[in-house]
Amino acid sequence: MRALSNIFWLGTKELRSFFSDTVMVAFLIWSFSFAVYSEATGSSEAVNNASVGIVDEDVSTLSRAIAAALHRPYFHPPDYIAARDIDVLMDESRYMFVVVIPADFEADIRRGEQPEIQLNIDATAVGQAAQGAGYLQAIINNEVAEFAESHGNGFSPPIELALRRAFNPNGTDAWFLAVNSILNSLSMIAILLTGAALLREREHGTIEHLLVMPLNAFQIAMAKVWANGLVILVAFTLSMAIMAEQVLAVPIAGSKVLLTFGAAVYLFAAAAIGILLGTMARTMAQFALLTVMAIIPIMMLSGGMSPIESQPDYIQPATWLLPSRHFMEFAQAVVFRGADLGAVWPVLVNMAGLGAVFLTVSLVMFRRSITAGR
Repeated sequence: MRALSNIFWLGTKELRSFFSDTVMVAFLIWSFSFAVYSEATGSSEAVNNASVGIVDEDVSTLSRAIAAALHRPYFHPPDYIAARDIDVLMDESRYMFVVVIPADFEADIRRGEQPEIQLNIDATAVGQAAQGAGYLQAIINNEVAEFAESHGNGFSPPIELALRRAFNPNGTDAWFLAVNSILNSLSMIAILLTGAALLREREHGTIEHLLVMPLNAFQIAMAKVWANGLVILVAFTLSMAIMAEQVLAVPIAGSKVLLTFGAAVYLFAAAAIGILLGTMARTMAQFALLTVMAIIPIMMLSGGMSPIESQPDYIQPATWLLPSRHFMEFAQAVVFRGADLGAVWPVLVNMAGLGAVFLTVSLVMFRRSITAGR
C-alpha cells in the first residue's frame, strides 16, 4: 500500500512538471489536432484535380463526350492541345495526363470495331498516375459503351469487375490517414515524454534526491508511466472524439471504451520503451538521437505506412517485437471492423507482455546505471 502511495504522489509531481512546461503542452496539443488534420487531408494519394490535355484528331460527338466526362473533383477541365506539343508540355509538367483520340475513332465504333486511344502519363507522381490511369480508362470505356449502345452496337470490356468495398465503401483516404496519424502521435509522444522526464531528473540532479527517499526504481518508473500516460490518454481520447469523428467524419464502428482501454495498454508498452531509451542516454542530445532511431522504425513497421504483408519477408518476423504493430492491428479492428474484446484480446495480451519485457529491461539497466554512477 505504501508503494502505491509513493507511485501516486510521485506521479502528481510529474503532472505538475508537465503542465508547467508550456512548450510540451503546446506540442501535445499540436500533435493530436493540427498535425492529425494536415496529415489526413494533405497526404492522400487519391486523384484530385489532375491536369489533362486532349489531342482530338477525330473532332466528333464521341470525342467531345469523352472530354466533357473529365471534370472535377478528379480532373481539371481538359485543355485541347496539338499532337506536336505533347512532349514539350509534359516536359514542363503542364499536364499529368494527355489523351490522344485518333482520327475516325467514332466511325470505327459505329462499325463495331475496337479502336485504341493513346494515354500519355507523367508518372513522377506514382500514386496519382496509377490511379488516374484507371479512372481515365473507366470513364472512357463508359462513354464509348453508352455511345455504342445508343447506335445499336454492343460494346463492353472483356471483363466487368463487381467491387464490394468493406468497412470503407467510398475508399475515403482520410479515414485511414487520420487514425494512423493519431496512433503515430501516440507512439511518439509517449516515448518522448517518459524518456525525457527520466533524463530530466538525471540532468537536474534530482534523481539522487529521489533515491535517498524510500523509493525504488520500479516506483520511480511507474510514476512516470502513469502520469505521462494519463495526459496522453486524455489527449488521444479527445483527438479521436473531436478530430477524427467530428472534424474528419471518421466513423468508429467498435466500442470506444475498448479502444481507450487498448490505448492505455499500448501506452504502458510505449512508455516502457521511452524509459529504456532515457536510461540508455546520458544527455538530452543522445536521447533525441536514440528517439529518432527508435520512432521511425516503430512507425514504418507498425503497418500504418504499408501493410505488414507488403514488407520484406526478413522484416516481417521482427515486427512481432514491436508493440506498435499489435496496437495498429487492434485499432484498425476496433475502429473499422467493429471487433469486440473476444476478437482482439490476444493482441492486448501481446502488447502487455511486450510492455512488461521492455519495462523489466529498463529497470535492470536503470539500477545498473545508478550503481555505476555511485
